[in-house]
Amino acid sequence: MKKIIVFCLLVSLVSGVAMAQTAKPIYEIHAAMIYNFMKYVHWPDDEGTGDFVVGVYGEDDVYTTLKNYYDGKPKGAKKYAIRKLESASDAVNCSVVYLGKSKNREFDNIKNAVTGKPVLTITDSFNLGKKGSCINLKVVDDRLKFEINQAAVSGQSLKVAGQLTSMAILI
Repeated sequence: MKKIIVFCLLVSLVSGVAMAQTAKPIYEIHAAMIYNFMKYVHWPDDEGTGDFVVGVYGEDDVYTTLKNYYDGKPKGAKKYAIRKLESASDAVNCSVVYLGKSKNREFDNIKNAVTGKPVLTITDSFNLGKKGSCINLKVVDDRLKFEINQAAVSGQSLKVAGQLTSMAILI
């Protein structure tokens, strides 16, 4: 009996360590979510050619992950171009701007720079969805969720597919 208990404890310990080792870091999860959000948003100039610029302000790990996985890959007739933003004013040249938690105090500057332009803003802060971010990541009951601010999305002349809005917390 003692051997069975020790065996069960060992199996649970090893499986717990294995699960911890395979869990993705949060920056990889954010990068994957950003990429998937882009699949369900329509920009007015989606059919054009050139680069589809995704800017990352703050959060170097998210930038590096997006750059490694998606930079140069096709998005319809366009190609993904992942850029590290140095200032809020750089956002005007992007189709998507991810504002990491470390730069959330810059949100108003980003918002002012892209107002009226077809730029999807994605943030990672508890209150930025209500302040006008198109998509805001937040933790609710220990789970990563996302908000969609419908007024912000339509104000940027973007359209979000119903599949994405059905999974979101709508503002």
